[in-house]
Amino acid sequence: MGWERAWPWLLGAFAIGYIAGSIPFGVIVARLFGLGDLRAIGSGNIGATNVLRTGDRRAAAATLALDMAKGWAPVALVFFLWGDLPAQLAALGAVLGHLFPIWLGFRGGKGVATFLGVTLGLSPLAGLLCCLTWLGVAALFRFSSLAALLMTLSAPIWLWHVGQRGAIWVVVILIVLIWAKHGGNIVRLIHGEEPKIGRR
Repeated sequence: MGWERAWPWLLGAFAIGYIAGSIPFGVIVARLFGLGDLRAIGSGNIGATNVLRTGDRRAAAATLALDMAKGWAPVALVFFLWGDLPAQLAALGAVLGHLFPIWLGFRGGKGVATFLGVTLGLSPLAGLLCCLTWLGVAALFRFSSLAALLMTLSAPIWLWHVGQRGAIWVVVILIVLIWAKHGGNIVRLIHGEEPKIGRR
């Protein structure tokens, strides 16, 4: 299929990912659980880590699961319909949707759970290894941001080892975006000021 015939499908794949990824589940879950406006709590981030700072672990778990699902679902669907490259574009769209959601004036979260979801969609084994990497670092150091940063760096390695090398390009782009979103966290980690997991 030539570019003139392929581009609408590729654009559609990206759009499916973006629309799914832009759903602000953290804000929705916080309101449903009576926690108020998540953007006015803690760091103001719309992800599961900030929900956890409210002390409601059920809400945090629900946010984590939904943010992962909104990454996995469009990638898995597009891969089933159209194959590898469209799925990779859906992965890019999903994380960009979370980082810059149209519903919140393009001010979104940091994309970690959604990154895990799209990695699971691109390669279930690599995604599982990424999840284990996050859990291992988080259990050892108790810093969600450090676990996220090291997990993203591990993703290309896992994709390479499981034979999904064609997806590495999109993961590298997502790593750059996620690290940029974690600029403040990186500074606090360097200065020993980053709050640990579970701190309210």
